[in-house]
Amino acid sequence: MTNFWKTTPTSAFLIALIVGPMALAQPNSIDIKGAPIPIQVLAQSPAETTTDLQVVCLFRSSPVNTLHGSLTETNEKLSGLLERIRKPELFRGELGETLLLTPPKDRLGAKMLLIIGLGDSQSFSPQRMQLVGEIVYMEASRLGITHPFFAPTILDGGVTKFTTGEVAEQVIGGFLRAATTDRVLRDASASASQGVTALTYLAGSKNVGSTREGIEKAIAAAARM
Repeated sequence: MTNFWKTTPTSAFLIALIVGPMALAQPNSIDIKGAPIPIQVLAQSPAETTTDLQVVCLFRSSPVNTLHGSLTETNEKLSGLLERIRKPELFRGELGETLLLTPPKDRLGAKMLLIIGLGDSQSFSPQRMQLVGEIVYMEASRLGITHPFFAPTILDGGVTKFTTGEVAEQVIGGFLRAATTDRVLRDASASASQGVTALTYLAGSKNVGSTREGIEKAIAAAARM
């Protein structure tokens, strides 16, 4: 009987071709263990997602706050719409300000795009993202979306001095606080919300690890409360 696993130069080469790419492939998504609401970190651009609701953030509408990376890609897919609305007399981008878009057909995979303002970029700190996390939960719930996708787009907004983990920790802290508040209201029959049942958090491929660590810190902190 021939031993299939007895390697020869030819068979070793074939095994490397078959097994090698699978072994070296990196997962593009990670499920966060222990999350009270299922949370997944996905290495994907918000311009490429297929979802009912994609959430992104923009700093205050000012010439000094230019778009980069995925925000540029999203703007191009929307034929420059982000740049056209980013004006002080239109969408100002103040902290907590929101704007909901229904992208034209076949422009984005997302059925709806929610933009959350971040305010001044020069004074930005991760703590500001607590409010953003709350808004993500509350707006998704108000719209009847049980599984929103969220991208902080801080780096793509031009602010690079904070880690993605620092930002994610604050976002999820606010998101979980809003979820807890909503659950208390629903338990008291004081809310018609169906609640958010899952969250996909987008990160660049090189920032997935840091983002996961930040989310895990937020979950641990919420568990101690």
